Amino acid sequence: MDAFFAAVEEQRRPELMGKPLVIGGSGDPTRRGVVSTASYEARRYGIHSAMPLMKAYRLCPQTIFLPVDLKEYARVSHSIKEILSKFSPVMEDVGIDEAFLDISDAGRPSEHIAYDIKERIQSMTGLTCSIGIAPNKLLAKIASDLQKPDGLTVITERHVTTRIWPLPVRKLWGVGPKTEGYLKQLNIQTIGELATASRDLLIEQFGKSYGQYLYEASHGIDDSPLVTQWEPKSASRETTFQTDTDNWQTIAKALAEMVREVADDLTHRGYRCKHVTVKIRFNDFQTQTRAKTLPDASDKLEILRREAFFCLGRFALKKKVRLVGFRAAGLCVK
Repeated sequence: MDAFFAAVEEQRRPELMGKPLVIGGSGDPTRRGVVSTASYEARRYGIHSAMPLMKAYRLCPQTIFLPVDLKEYARVSHSIKEILSKFSPVMEDVGIDEAFLDISDAGRPSEHIAYDIKERIQSMTGLTCSIGIAPNKLLAKIASDLQKPDGLTVITERHVTTRIWPLPVRKLWGVGPKTEGYLKQLNIQTIGELATASRDLLIEQFGKSYGQYLYEASHGIDDSPLVTQWEPKSASRETTFQTDTDNWQTIAKALAEMVREVADDLTHRGYRCKHVTVKIRFNDFQTQTRAKTLPDASDKLEILRREAFFCLGRFALKKKVRLVGFRAAGLCVK
């Protein structure tokens, strides 16, 4: 979907259309929080996802800031996924605003299907989407980003050298800023330059699994299947304090609330967890974690809270704390 959260808000409030709009946090740029979605008008000022709201405000003070309304976005997302399911029974739900469809057996030209999907979504929700069509998930993902908003891009294997190789390495799925930095040290900045690197060099630099992935991805190779059903690996929450704090009661209260939310989440979804982890980010952005393995998998609030506070007690809280997080992992069905 195109700038999904912002687009949903523009549908609810048409007077916002054409204006720089940011959805994130509490919607107050004077408080801590990050950009979840920026409208295309806001992106022209350099505003992007994961940017601190305060920085977004400095880049464009006339931007309109709104809080995240996940309940509404999830409702619209569900409607869109219902539309997509009518076009193919094989669908991988990637997130609230994205999905993969396998249309190999549809019996119709792929472009015709894509145009029908775009028309159906717009008529039902008033929203636009961008679609990438390709032989595999990797290339389809890249293609979907090439002509946003409201784009339709077809990539075939013969287009890899002409349309994929000139792109920056960050366009590859799974390449983040750290990998991009390492690749720059190797004088590799485009996907094409990555494709000319030897497999042995990439494995030496990034390990066997990730090095092999980078080599294959740069050549447009991806044989990963669509995952139509999946089991969650963890449940987590985290809180960023508006003001860095060294008050133990404030930290403990935030942790207790997160543990309660995670326990409720596990119970509601029918899971128990085997491992718990507490994360602390200090005011100098140093991040530490402490973990504990439970004797028996559990979703009981009192057990998770006890183990979470055991982990909290293992931190040397000598600096002010910026963020606290709690994660329950090793999930198993009750």
